[in-house]
Amino acid sequence: MPTLDVATSLLAAARATVERVPDAESVVDLSTGERWTYADLWQAASEVAGGLLVEGVEPGDRVGVALPNGSAWALAFLGTLMAGAVPVPINPRLTSAERAHIVGDSGARVVLDEILPTGEPTVIDAEDPEALAALFYTSGTTGTPKGAMLSHRALLSAAAQVRLAYRLESTEGLRALVAAPLFHVLACGMQWIPALVSGGSIAILPMFDVGSWVSAIRSERIEVLNGVPAMFWHALRHPDFDALDVTGVRIVSYGAAPTPPAQAEALRTAFPHARLAPGYGLTEAPCVTGLQDDDALTHSGSVGTAVAATELRVVGPDADSGIGQLLVRGPQLMSGYWGRPQASAEVLVDGWLHTGDIVRIDDGGRVFMLDRRTDLINRGGENVYSVEVEAAVAAYPAVGESAVVAVPDDRLGSRVGVCVVPRPGVTFEGHELVRVARDSLAPFKVPEFVCMRSEPLPRNPAGKVDKEAVRAQSQWTPLPR
Repeated sequence: MPTLDVATSLLAAARATVERVPDAESVVDLSTGERWTYADLWQAASEVAGGLLVEGVEPGDRVGVALPNGSAWALAFLGTLMAGAVPVPINPRLTSAERAHIVGDSGARVVLDEILPTGEPTVIDAEDPEALAALFYTSGTTGTPKGAMLSHRALLSAAAQVRLAYRLESTEGLRALVAAPLFHVLACGMQWIPALVSGGSIAILPMFDVGSWVSAIRSERIEVLNGVPAMFWHALRHPDFDALDVTGVRIVSYGAAPTPPAQAEALRTAFPHARLAPGYGLTEAPCVTGLQDDDALTHSGSVGTAVAATELRVVGPDADSGIGQLLVRGPQLMSGYWGRPQASAEVLVDGWLHTGDIVRIDDGGRVFMLDRRTDLINRGGENVYSVEVEAAVAAYPAVGESAVVAVPDDRLGSRVGVCVVPRPGVTFEGHELVRVARDSLAPFKVPEFVCMRSEPLPRNPAGKVDKEAVRAQSQWTPLPR
């Protein structure tokens, strides 16, 4: 299996950063105004570790981290590692039943959700790269959430892959804005940990608020922006954005949803000095592909080529044409699902992760997302990939966002339905979408039902459209053929 040269553990990497740049700014909590140097963060986290030991936590125990975004979250995560335990990030907005499932499934000894414990400074580091570093639970949109076991090597490899994908020799001192939830691997594994091990700085928003996000770019001299396309879409339409000085923004990274050509062009115009860096990853493999800036406009529908030390392949009946389920092999892969050997064996086969995502890989190795295997629409025996239809619909200027799902049909099994949110202040008729879609889609792919929404599409904590919720909430209107 391909490998990367990384530290022996997250704590070993973090300790090296503290020793190298102790007075550098590590974390800025934009909700409290607190600013933490690396030395201060390390000291405070070690006291949290001591407090966990007082509460009976032992090395190898799981500790739930159910705090909102902020410096306390960083202290809880790092302090848990220093206690020799395994952090289990938990969405603090889950219902009591949802939270109980994760706590019970992981066997968490304690859950940190209010005041952090403190005690004598303690740092326990076995420095085993294959040891379990964290349990990140999947979103559960395709079933019960499962705990993806990510080792120290996996998270450190992903951090290295992020830096290499950005084409940066070093990220030391680089200032990034974190608005995505830290309990998700996108923000923790792809933003905070890369900063932690390299000496970068993160400014943390409690949640994504477009006004606060735009303001923070200015006040914190942000150089790296990372989020889902919808975040950028809202920011570019904020009244303060046009007056914003973005000359310092060096990297604009986005993923988790398709990016139509018009959106990529808008990002290039909005951030003329930045390198566009779309990519793809998942809880089970935080960093998988990255699209180089040179291809960001010419191949905007792609999520890029394999990142460093990563191999890709497709399997399925159409694999010879480059279309099929994406398989990934590399050092960033999870070790398996916590307590689920059968589920682990189903997705990890001979070192290859079966992602469940249907993709196309072109001759240049670029990956184009077509669908989740569970979202594929089989219309009378013909496969319709929702991403392809969404891209066609997005070409209509009046469309703000859209989601394509299967509408049950007695005769064909499924038909194509599209749920649309118009741009603010714009109205249009559904039949206009049919006309636009016919210009680029085969007849069997053209939407046959529409649901017009005034509120944003439902999304999961990772920012992805929750298509199960779309199907459940939508009231479908037939479209003319």
